[in-house]
Amino acid sequence: MKRILVYACCIISVLAFSNKQETVKKGWISLFDGKTLTGWKVGKNAETFSVDSGMIIVHGKTAHLFYDGDVQGHNFKNFEFKAEVKTMPGANSGIYFHTAFQQSGWPEKGYEVQVNNSHTDWRRTGSLYGIQDVKEQSIPDNVWYTEYVKVEGKRVIIKLNDKTVVDYTEPDDVKIQRGADSLRVISSGTFALQGHDPKSIVYFKNIMVKPLAD
Repeated sequence: MKRILVYACCIISVLAFSNKQETVKKGWISLFDGKTLTGWKVGKNAETFSVDSGMIIVHGKTAHLFYDGDVQGHNFKNFEFKAEVKTMPGANSGIYFHTAFQQSGWPEKGYEVQVNNSHTDWRRTGSLYGIQDVKEQSIPDNVWYTEYVKVEGKRVIIKLNDKTVVDYTEPDDVKIQRGADSLRVISSGTFALQGHDPKSIVYFKNIMVKPLAD
């Protein structure tokens, strides 16, 4: 029995390594080393973010963790992004793109992709927050799922476990609609993970990006 267990563990390890190598071959780059927050930056309420067992744990006061590492000089325009996410009941979080570091407050630049399966906010996981919202809960709490975002030109595609929930194209007159000084537009920038409130507990792992040609 012991020999069988050792053999099974070896097979699982080999498969995991092979899958990781295949992901790298396809152009995906890891943004999180699974051990530290190296390459990430947070201002106020930094204690909201911690790392354990290969996961970024988000639990605490409102805060935002910005990618500040070497990949693309943390400045992305066209890309594919994916992360494995798990929410606890009542949790709220988000994934920002085309954003920029802020010491505090809600990020003013870029868009937010919602992470919320059972919070009181009706905008559910996968919403392009306040732009093209998802009302239906398709992901349960306490379960790992993959949240995927693709930005190419003015088009944003959001998928949950390979199912498309948002397909949005930013209009040419977006500055007229939102104001000439609005930073909530497609441009370029980094990613950020949101700590929404002290009652929210959310986990992120296997955070990856695939840069695309401009």
